[in-house]
Amino acid sequence: MEEEYLRKYYKGDINDALKKLEEGIPVQYIVGDVNFYGYDFKVNNSVLIPRFETEELVRKTIEYINNLFDYNVTMLDIGTGSGCIAITLSKQTGAIVDAVDISKDALEVAKENNLLNNSDVNFFLSDIFSNVDKTYDVIISNPPYIAKDEEIMEVVKNNEPHIALYADDEGLSFYERILSEIRSHLNLKYLIAFEIGETQGEKVKEIALRYLKTSSVIIEKDLTGVDRYVFIVSN
Repeated sequence: MEEEYLRKYYKGDINDALKKLEEGIPVQYIVGDVNFYGYDFKVNNSVLIPRFETEELVRKTIEYINNLFDYNVTMLDIGTGSGCIAITLSKQTGAIVDAVDISKDALEVAKENNLLNNSDVNFFLSDIFSNVDKTYDVIISNPPYIAKDEEIMEVVKNNEPHIALYADDEGLSFYERILSEIRSHLNLKYLIAFEIGETQGEKVKEIALRYLKTSSVIIEKDLTGVDRYVFIVSN
């Protein structure tokens, strides 16, 4: 199936591409782009390959926004990578979107995707909130959440950026960091949306309620039926 995909979409030397595939390089990196929520995004090994689970995060976030807000929201995407979340939500909701990443190489990819999709996301370098000085209606993140001793697929471990995959404290450290600093970056009415590991829902909920005691925290499942998202809503 991957070979068929290469033959259909790869524009260079197909024999060279097939050799890379045999070496274990993901087909998305060989082709150089991927479709996400109906939009095309450039990808390379500086960014994670966008996944179906993250498309569902975007879809659910759009539903929450439509139900909670009757105006164009302001939004921050933390750890934007390729920019797929920020750009898609900008185009689908009309939100005013800022997006940050700690990786300069990832931001270069995101900015290229911003141009490619004719979107108007403001991308800038920041270690979570270190360079953020605004408040937002919506803050969304698909942060690194894989525990450092967790076994993952070899093709992922050997190719995708570890800075975007692994986190300390059993994969929970970025949720702790984000939520411990988030209050000063939220408007009075807010939505926070996270993608999580399938065993992390209750732990992320516990962290959220530690810092945002009066909020509602909802754990939602992905299309395979496992816990994959946490949504935090102001009361």
